[in-house]
Amino acid sequence: MRTETPPTIRLQDYRPSDHLIDRVDLDIRLDPHASRITAVLALRPNPAGTPGAQLVLDGDELGLVGLALDGKALPAEAYAATPAGLTLHAPPQGPFTLTVETVVDPTANTKLMGLYRSSGVYCTQCEADGFRRITYFLDRPDILSVYTTRIEAAREEAPVLLGNGNPVETGDVPGTDRHYAIWQDPHPKPAYLFAIVGGRLGHVGRSFVTSEGREVALGVYVEPGKEARADYALDAVARSMTWDEEVFGRAYDLDVFNVVAVSDFNMGAMENKGLNIFNDKYVLASPETATDADYANIEAIIAHEYFHNWSGNRVTCRDWFQLCLKEGLTVFRDQEFSSDMRSRAVHRIGEVRTLRARQFPEDAGPLAHPVRPKHYAEINNFYTATVYEKGAEIVRMLKTLIGEAAFRNGMDRYFSENDGTAATVEDFLAAFATETGRDLAHFAQWYERPSTPRIAVSGHYDATAKTYRLDFRQTRPGAGADAPPLVIPVALGLIGPDGPLTATNARVRDGVFVLESAEDSLTFENIAAQPLPSLFRDFSAPVRVEMALSDAEQLTLLRHDTDAFNRWESAQRVALRILIEAARSGSETLDGSEGLAAALAAFLDGEALRDPAFAALMLALPSEGEVASEIGANIDPDAIFSARRRLRQALAARLRDQLAVLREQLADPAGAAFSPAAAAAGRRAFRNAALDLIAVADPERGAALAREQIATAATMTDRLAGLATLAQIPGEAREAELAAFAELYADEPLILDKWLAIQAAIAEDDTIARIGRLQRHPAFSMTNPNRVRSLVGVFSLANPTQFNRVDGAGYALVADTVLALDKRNPQIAARLLTAFGSWRQLEPVRRAAAEAALRGIASAGGLSRDVADIAGRSLAG
Repeated sequence: MRTETPPTIRLQDYRPSDHLIDRVDLDIRLDPHASRITAVLALRPNPAGTPGAQLVLDGDELGLVGLALDGKALPAEAYAATPAGLTLHAPPQGPFTLTVETVVDPTANTKLMGLYRSSGVYCTQCEADGFRRITYFLDRPDILSVYTTRIEAAREEAPVLLGNGNPVETGDVPGTDRHYAIWQDPHPKPAYLFAIVGGRLGHVGRSFVTSEGREVALGVYVEPGKEARADYALDAVARSMTWDEEVFGRAYDLDVFNVVAVSDFNMGAMENKGLNIFNDKYVLASPETATDADYANIEAIIAHEYFHNWSGNRVTCRDWFQLCLKEGLTVFRDQEFSSDMRSRAVHRIGEVRTLRARQFPEDAGPLAHPVRPKHYAEINNFYTATVYEKGAEIVRMLKTLIGEAAFRNGMDRYFSENDGTAATVEDFLAAFATETGRDLAHFAQWYERPSTPRIAVSGHYDATAKTYRLDFRQTRPGAGADAPPLVIPVALGLIGPDGPLTATNARVRDGVFVLESAEDSLTFENIAAQPLPSLFRDFSAPVRVEMALSDAEQLTLLRHDTDAFNRWESAQRVALRILIEAARSGSETLDGSEGLAAALAAFLDGEALRDPAFAALMLALPSEGEVASEIGANIDPDAIFSARRRLRQALAARLRDQLAVLREQLADPAGAAFSPAAAAAGRRAFRNAALDLIAVADPERGAALAREQIATAATMTDRLAGLATLAQIPGEAREAELAAFAELYADEPLILDKWLAIQAAIAEDDTIARIGRLQRHPAFSMTNPNRVRSLVGVFSLANPTQFNRVDGAGYALVADTVLALDKRNPQIAARLLTAFGSWRQLEPVRRAAAEAALRGIASAGGLSRDVADIAGRSLAG
């Protein structure tokens, strides 16, 4: 494990490699404890590099077995080898071949980076810098090479051998029980996209013919016996391919496309060229084992990794500072895909909730960084919501600014001009600037500084002149005094007492006003009555909006706005005001709760049966984390929890009878076939949201309904929703149902992950003791990232009162887990540690306890670079 203090890598210090690797021929002989890798590298000096420079290859915990230059063994004085690197002192000044032999132990590789074994299956994970754990290499994304890979293994242990690209040859190894397969990828790629898989795997497949006439063999490989659960993932692959052709004009470019599900994986999935490796939770699904959320996630993540074939693989990133160029862009693409597959309005609300829950707090805390960071110590710690979600919002704003047609043309130009290269943010923006003739230098500031902009808006109506003026002012807390204003697209409309108003202004084009200065104003004429502004429609920019609208005005928008996002947002803003005031004052009075409840009741009467998925979102109050984020300082999680519980009780008391009727009306007909489609999932979402509120109003009735739903559920969605509702009602019934669930699904780890998560989120004083018991349960394992995330990760992120206990016990639990896990899997340990990201915003007692826990971690000896980096940045400043 790398424990040394890493050097700080800076964007301004980027320089091209002194050498290039045109071709990589790999011979990988798989063995559980001694896999031998022979890499033949075709190198040459880089004309853009330093003439006569040494060849310095990256390594990580490697041992050199053999080294030859142009087929001849090198004397010891010609090179220097350590576990962290290999240096050739005087490499040839023309093209040459270097043969490197290493041996690695896949079974002992608990980091799950490089080559490792997962439940008996050999697989690789090379992003960001895992290839250097396989062989010595120029392990950086701007080194693009053509790979040919020979994989050999015992046939009984690994009958399936998969690699990047197209299959070339298979056969037996004479005189042994081993066999081999050769794969060749014709497209130059960086080492982080390299992958192999070997193991005993089940398979489902089909063919797909691209728009260019290429016949592609699609395959999904899973644990034997679970093939039926791979059908939905296979269908999602085909739908993703069709969509990318139709919407972005991107056709697939190999003869095969394979997806492999493994049970031990640090990430969600990885877009290796032609061989996507997935965490099995994002592949396996059936009505009996997966929830509607699982189906939606499988669809989205399958699409995300497939879309990387162009936005990440064919066009990759020059260096890791450009990570947003592939991840933010591809998140935008998968969001658009999911919106087309499901409800666009519902999906957009989900995107914004994720952004506000994960990225806004990140922007406000010690781990804040620009979408394109300027420096890093450990790149694995920059796979963040800022890079992914905020990066996607920047792409969405660009599309809003230039229009759909120009955006599509700019994307075509970007792909064509950068195909086969390692690109930068500047290359991306240049394609759109060329296409539109616009100077995008000002817009590029979105990539350069952290912070969430705040937009203060005030409206002024002149009844005599019949004019309405909107004044805008933007500020950027934490961005620095010299930070220039941003280019912010403001999608807007005006709403009158009975609905939308016709209002024009020459600066509003296609419903969008562009705020480019620190302050600006818009005036609308011929406005007959006092209007209400509908601002940032469809969440047109990732900003916080400050505008003094009364509850009555917000609820008028709920009734009459034509923008679905802002209808939802108006109810959220009323709820947020109530919650913030109650949390700050500690008062039992919830001023405005009656008006909100009446507005929701009227909304449900008109909308619940028409769009139950949207109605389910309307019933969901802002999370405790969102309330804390809005309060911003001296946060008391217990006060927020109490205020939120009381508001839920007030709304539930008003709505429970109406919800009970609607819940019955939205029940699936007896014997109806399961469908994961949006309409059926929406009905289930509303019924389960209604069940939860009914239980808040009447716990005894809610517990009975929940137990009935658990007993009769035809889908995992309904069974788990019943269990989640019951888990919030203390008593023997809860414990009996939790025990029965664990027994029923004892052989289903992915289902038991949900069981762990439900208990980790129980907001009761006994939860820490419960987690201690669950850590000793057979369902839990510290070696599996999914188990750790489901129990300790959910506790730290979704249980604010218990994680932030005044006595510090929650912090201690997570800190102990981080230190224990750091020895075997630093990436997962570091990600758990990010739960402390908002510690400075807490009230003094909790703030001191959180700081003590962080300092205890930081002072521990032998920390990994991953954990040391997060701890150091969390404490800095």
